[in-house]
Amino acid sequence: MSEDHSGDHSGDSSGDDGDAEREERQAAAWRGAGRMLSRSLKEATVAELLAPLAEAPYDMDQPADVYGNGVVAEVERRVARLLGMEDAAFFPSGTMAQQVALRCWAGRTGNPVVALHPMSHPERWEGEALSAVSGLRVVHPTAEARQPTAEEVSALAEPFGTLMLELPLRDAGFVLPAWEELEALAEAAREREAVVHFDGARLWESTVHFGRPLPEIAALADSVYVSFYKSLGGLSGAALAGPRAFVEETRVWRHRYGGQIFRQFPQALAALAGLERELPRLPSYVAQARMVAAALGPALAEAGIPWSRIHPERPHTHQFQVWLPYDADHLTDAGVRLAEETGRVLFRRWSPTPVPGLSMTEVEVTGPGLSWTAHEITAAAEAFASRL
Repeated sequence: MSEDHSGDHSGDSSGDDGDAEREERQAAAWRGAGRMLSRSLKEATVAELLAPLAEAPYDMDQPADVYGNGVVAEVERRVARLLGMEDAAFFPSGTMAQQVALRCWAGRTGNPVVALHPMSHPERWEGEALSAVSGLRVVHPTAEARQPTAEEVSALAEPFGTLMLELPLRDAGFVLPAWEELEALAEAAREREAVVHFDGARLWESTVHFGRPLPEIAALADSVYVSFYKSLGGLSGAALAGPRAFVEETRVWRHRYGGQIFRQFPQALAALAGLERELPRLPSYVAQARMVAAALGPALAEAGIPWSRIHPERPHTHQFQVWLPYDADHLTDAGVRLAEETGRVLFRRWSPTPVPGLSMTEVEVTGPGLSWTAHEITAAAEAFASRL
């Protein structure tokens, strides 16, 4: 399922009604379309979200969870097995899981400095919580829109206790390093006497690019965070996996951060359903996304669009970026009209970039997009371009 980070917009209230009407129109157009590459997280109804819970692989006659036992503990065991790690703890949010992980590693290493990319989630989307809540500092191996290199990690001027790698790096285009590069990054961190933490919110779909199973990928890290809603279609929630003693410590901090929730069985059941249903399908989503990306670039050119960028050109996961030289609102409106008039959704919301006149959107391919052909992609791109 696709998502976005869009939040509240500042400004006076005079534009609020217009913004609300525009968003309602967009949601109605996308929800009513019959053909799409993926369902958006924001379009599902309550009934649609509840339906898969009854099909989760769990004995529904068991008592509901209380403070992390029952079905929540089953999710933790399942994740630990999938990642080949000793233990895993369920968290209500990925932000909390990462904050706790990095805080605990700082205490264990005696170093409050975290090396991470400036485009990573804690830097862009967590309200500076690393410093404000946990008292940690950050250093950046690189500011380039790509994964850092082992040489850049080795060359950091000051000691750091943890190297955090976001796999894939979403805001740079869902990009991953090559397997050999990832091995070298982990080795470079340990040569600096640092631990390695993976922000693996989307690690589930990275196996195709790496050509390795999840336990082999996770084995390069000291701890791994995974999300249950970003690619698995769950309601919310995350897990933090690693050595048993470390995970036990994170459970203490989870309580201190307000994450010891009385009941979480809806989130846990949705996580089990996603692991059962979506996880095995992710490789097919990646393959289909690569077909879509390969067809989209030539199709946009043939439709008369003067310039476009598909990034990465061959997607590393089932998600990628598309860049076009038009105003973001104009592109979003063209996509809405395409959905309203043809019942097809090719693109959803576009965002402006630092380059004036250049906009970007993210494309995700999941179950609804598996039946699309290259010919349909071409036809949809032409219909979209005709509305610009």
